[in-house]
Amino acid sequence: MAPDTWLDDFRAGRTRTLEECYRNHYADVARAAERVLGAADAETVTHEVFYRLLTDPEMRQGFRGENLRGWLTQVATNRAIDVARRLRREQGDLAEEGAGGDVPAARFDDAVDAKLLIDRFVREKLPPAWSALFDARFIRQLPQREAAAELGMQRTTLVYQEQRIRELLRKFLLEGGES
Repeated sequence: MAPDTWLDDFRAGRTRTLEECYRNHYADVARAAERVLGAADAETVTHEVFYRLLTDPEMRQGFRGENLRGWLTQVATNRAIDVARRLRREQGDLAEEGAGGDVPAARFDDAVDAKLLIDRFVREKLPPAWSALFDARFIRQLPQREAAAELGMQRTTLVYQEQRIRELLRKFLLEGGES
């Protein structure tokens, strides 16, 4: 199917295209949500993302046609952060009453800040061709051999690209995460 036809079918909400999207990207969306939330809440977020994809034409129009996996995982991450913030507000009274007071809230804020910083690095500095490698090695922390096999590349190529990503990340962090 031609890319333009696929994108038109996606935006129109064609059943076959959305089913293909679900089958191909469910695991990616679930992993993105699990990076922020526990398994049960992440599963709920994953289902919400795909439900909106099925029922909300405006959401589908928001996809510009470049990287569906990246777009869906960003949607899931944003939704998961919203849910985590809501849960934190709902549980705020319990955290204040327990030992440690603001410690759980501070850890949560640090985790959210770190996730947002990583997302910004990926969006602003990481070449799209290296995003799968970044996910495999830096986010999911797969061993090099396993990541190379999953990505269908030579281990030496993976090592070279990983080193380049480390340099980009180091420079990004030394600049204070500035754009």
